Amino acid sequence: MKKLAIVVTDPKDWTANALMQEAERRGFETYYPNLEKLETSIGKDIEHKTNGINLSEMDAVIIRDMGTGKNDAHVFRFDVLQELEESGVIIINPPVAIQNAANKFHSSCLISKAGIPTPKTFVSQETEPGLKIIETLKDVVVKPVFGFKGIGIKRIKNNEVIGPDGTLEKTTVYDLVSGIIENKGMVYIQEFIENPGQDIRAFVVDGKVIGAIYRKAADGWWLNNLSQGGTPERCELTEKQEKMCIDAARAIGAVFAGVDIIESDKGCFVLEINATPSGAGIYKSLNINVAEHIIDTIENRL
Repeated sequence: MKKLAIVVTDPKDWTANALMQEAERRGFETYYPNLEKLETSIGKDIEHKTNGINLSEMDAVIIRDMGTGKNDAHVFRFDVLQELEESGVIIINPPVAIQNAANKFHSSCLISKAGIPTPKTFVSQETEPGLKIIETLKDVVVKPVFGFKGIGIKRIKNNEVIGPDGTLEKTTVYDLVSGIIENKGMVYIQEFIENPGQDIRAFVVDGKVIGAIYRKAADGWWLNNLSQGGTPERCELTEKQEKMCIDAARAIGAVFAGVDIIESDKGCFVLEINATPSGAGIYKSLNINVAEHIIDTIENRL
């Protein structure tokens, strides 16, 4: 019996449970390792264990959640996954793809190099140059380079800081930018793409778009994330949009990915790529179970 580990920290996670159920239906022996509890012993042999599970004995590992923790811990976890991959364990998504997607700056570079349209993006390590960029673009979003679920994203328009729900914030642009640089050492700035209050999340698996949804912003909001109150609706992609999504997933090296694109009068742009995406939204909206497609991919590689 083939052994499959689904890496997750929350055992109630919808996507992890869907993957577990589908894998067990197909006869896999399944495990739920938590990388926050990972321990490695190095001697004559190398063993990577978590929750009593020896990851070195797995045939395949699906990464749903890398867990929280400090930088050294994350580097350690990625190094272990890299070592497992090199030893012949199938890792999906590959650790390099997860790293590429998690770093918005690096993924923006990869998307641009692949010739895929993406919003104008700037990075500055100093406050004054950062402020000049914002003044020139006039309408921007400021994002954490390492972030998720839309947390920490601010919009700056006409020298005012606007929260995700559309309300003006009391902080000044100078204080916001200087605070980010003081805390993070850099500020990541992206032009705001005017849109009809929605973006698109496409789910790509093994070079194919298996489904897509609109994420419609809540009333008054400009941020469309489902975790921030957005609602999902069915979306039919054009051939051009499908190609953009497939090319974007390939650019970061992802086997499966959630690709976020936005439509505007200027055209269509790839905003971000998620290499550990939830499948809940697409299931609830389209009755498409991404777990079936991901387990297909595992079986095709074994």
